[in-house]
Amino acid sequence: MTLSIHGIAASRALRPLWAATELGLSFNHVPTPYQGGATRTPEFLALNPNGHIPVVVDERPEGEVVVWESMACALYIARHHGTADGVSIAPATPREDAEALRWSFWVMGECEADALTVLMHRVVMPPGRRKPELADTAERRLAVPLRVIEQHLARQHERGEAHLAADRFTLADLCVASVMQWLRPARGLMAGYPLTGDWLKACVRRPAFHAAQALDRR
Repeated sequence: MTLSIHGIAASRALRPLWAATELGLSFNHVPTPYQGGATRTPEFLALNPNGHIPVVVDERPEGEVVVWESMACALYIARHHGTADGVSIAPATPREDAEALRWSFWVMGECEADALTVLMHRVVMPPGRRKPELADTAERRLAVPLRVIEQHLARQHERGEAHLAADRFTLADLCVASVMQWLRPARGLMAGYPLTGDWLKACVRRPAFHAAQALDRR
């Protein structure tokens, strides 16, 4: 079997790249940028007619499987290439699977757009093009979902579990942290949610996170 991941780590493709790296998988990284027309070629559009990265192509004995949408890619990799052993990031129980599903959908619907606005207007865009007022508004909106995850982590700590779904780093943590890490420049905002801040720091300190990011420099 051959697993290929199309995309670059400096994009939402970080999610499947991080998942595959956490699992120690051998995979083919196809460094496809989102700019410059690489996602608009006939060959790429045959994989994803939306013209977006990432795309996962899994050559299996029963035939080729193509997955797009970043969270779907990460979920697929963990479910079909991970081992449900209670050690890896792969969900090992129905509860862990449910947490991975609900938190990945939650973070996309409740946090991603505003988190990206914060990142773009605090860090990524040239200073002359930034609109701090947009970042300020996004941060105010993010206070609501940040309270949700802070309260969940508090309940997890009461259970003796330091992560979103278990007492180990799982797919649920990876999916949420892949979005929340965009909020690291918003130190004032994150200071109000200490459990979430500490959890996020632990997630982005993981060697696999840095190894996935380093793929762009190869």
